Amino acid sequence: MKSYTSRKKLFREFSKKESKDVLYTNLKNLHFLYIDAKENHKLGRAELDFLMFIYDYEFFTIAHIAKALKKSESRMRKRLIHKMVSDGWVYKHFDKLTPSGSVDQSFFREETKYNYRVRYAITQRGRLVVTRLYRKMNGEEAFN
Repeated sequence: MKSYTSRKKLFREFSKKESKDVLYTNLKNLHFLYIDAKENHKLGRAELDFLMFIYDYEFFTIAHIAKALKKSESRMRKRLIHKMVSDGWVYKHFDKLTPSGSVDQSFFREETKYNYRVRYAITQRGRLVVTRLYRKMNGEEAFN
């Protein structure tokens, strides 16, 4: 069924719908978000998407994130995680050989100090940038 539009609007370039008919418009600025992140923070789309995904994590392993994002673990490690660590967006929260060596604590765990997976976390810098970008998406701050 075709919606009714006033004939007075016939020669306009565009006409916006009334706000009561449109529930969500935050993602409308996604294009500008990527441009802003690239110009101000030197973040590409993959890096920005990754930071926004890990924003609510306290820490994570590469295996978990690769599975959650349906990506290859080795590609995540080589192409994204190590770059993000070297650029200061992510850090090693718990490094290798971090777990306690006590027999009681490690008896029921699959991971030992020899096969322990590093836990990564988003840096404060990364958290602040993502917070600011969310505010821009919500219209609370203007894009540059």
